[in-house]
Amino acid sequence: MEVGTVRSLQETPTWALATVCFFFIAVSIFLERLINLLSTRLKNNRKKSLLEAVENLKSVLMVLGFMSLMLNVTEGEVSKICIPIKYANRMLPCRKTIKSHDDVSKDDDDDDDHDNSFFHQCSSKGKSSLISQEGLTQLSFFFCVLACMHILCNLAILLLGMAKMRKWESWEKETQTVEYLAANDQNRFRITRDTTFARRHLSSWTETSIQLWIKCFFRQFFNSVAKVDYLTLRHGFIFAHVSSNNAFNFQNYIQRSLHEDFKTVVGISPLMWLTVVIFMLLDVYGWRVYFYMSFVPLIIVLVIGTKLEMIVAKMAVTIKENNSVIRGTPLVEPNDTHFWFSNPRILIRILHYTLFLNTFEMAFFLWVTWQFGINSCYHDNREIIITRLVLAVTVQFLSSYITLPLYAIVTQMGSSYKRAILEEQLANVLRQWQGIVREKRKTNQTQETDNNGNNNNGDFDSGESPQSEVAYDFRFSGRQPPILQEIPIQEQTER
Repeated sequence: MEVGTVRSLQETPTWALATVCFFFIAVSIFLERLINLLSTRLKNNRKKSLLEAVENLKSVLMVLGFMSLMLNVTEGEVSKICIPIKYANRMLPCRKTIKSHDDVSKDDDDDDDHDNSFFHQCSSKGKSSLISQEGLTQLSFFFCVLACMHILCNLAILLLGMAKMRKWESWEKETQTVEYLAANDQNRFRITRDTTFARRHLSSWTETSIQLWIKCFFRQFFNSVAKVDYLTLRHGFIFAHVSSNNAFNFQNYIQRSLHEDFKTVVGISPLMWLTVVIFMLLDVYGWRVYFYMSFVPLIIVLVIGTKLEMIVAKMAVTIKENNSVIRGTPLVEPNDTHFWFSNPRILIRILHYTLFLNTFEMAFFLWVTWQFGINSCYHDNREIIITRLVLAVTVQFLSSYITLPLYAIVTQMGSSYKRAILEEQLANVLRQWQGIVREKRKTNQTQETDNNGNNNNGDFDSGESPQSEVAYDFRFSGRQPPILQEIPIQEQTER
């Protein structure tokens, strides 16, 4: 065989073929085992929401994998579809690189392989291929880049959001101190405007709606969730949905709520795939669609962040209008009317769509740079490329570190709560109390056996359920276990 010629598998050394196969099989098995290990660990730790998020992510990766597989299998047949030249030269992404039909014919005479890989038999008919084999291969690479970028962006969302919420743990612990209980004594009367919550949100900038919007717009960048906001919203949520018991762990509930929302964010809906198709259709040279699109996620994220700050500020205004004097902590009233269309969930849907647009923007930039180089026609204007890249990174940071944690706490001010999360906490508490009751009863049974010499008072049915054991202890102790007092649940509408 001549040097430099393209060789098929029939002419490829078996050691080379086996080495490449071994590498890809080993990497694939490693990734599959890694995902299964993560799922098993989440299942053992009873992280149901994160486990569902992993399953949704696996579904997205499976769809992307099917797309790449179909492109590779059908690239030969698709590339044989011929279209007239006049249609092939319309709506091109890089007009400066287009060759005329005569130039292409000259290239075909000089290089037969080019005809086989791009035009096939279409050039002999005076037509062009609908899409070449090389183009289909590049498109399959795009889906691979989109899958990797989707995983990285979702990890960034979760990690940055958890990092922002980490400092809320100290605020939650402070609610159990004597100092906090004394400062928020319900028998203590205070003027509403003199409370810390009112001083933060009520000022001359809250007199008109426009001034309030401007103030909330800038507030999201500086201390978007203040300590007084967290404590006040916590008090309002507990009073409305749980009980007046101060032992409820609100920070843990918000964290689980964020995990519940995260499983929504990792998915890709059919509408999002349709958006990908539309943007690919409109990526015409001179239209600069991707440049204008890069501003859309930033605008939406800023509007959502401002709206969330507005909800908190309006609750402060409502407290002032309803009561000039309050007892204890200012009491906010959770209500769905605070949100657009009286639906708190609409915010996470809009944010989900926005994050996908931003992920697509970054994936497209990386794919173009990888396939065509930094000096390709896609990057003919460096100022625009730098602007798009900066906007994409900014949106990713704002949405992950500011907007999503802010949404996680403010959305709890709706009329309902997520019963599934509270039931999961109750189940964990019951499992702990079950172990305590069994140990206590075993100890009592041993003592009675030693003292009385019989098992009459310690004869228990081996098939007794954990609930009956807890009820038994309640019946004879006449009190509720302290650990269950942490999450007294009232009947509310399920979110």
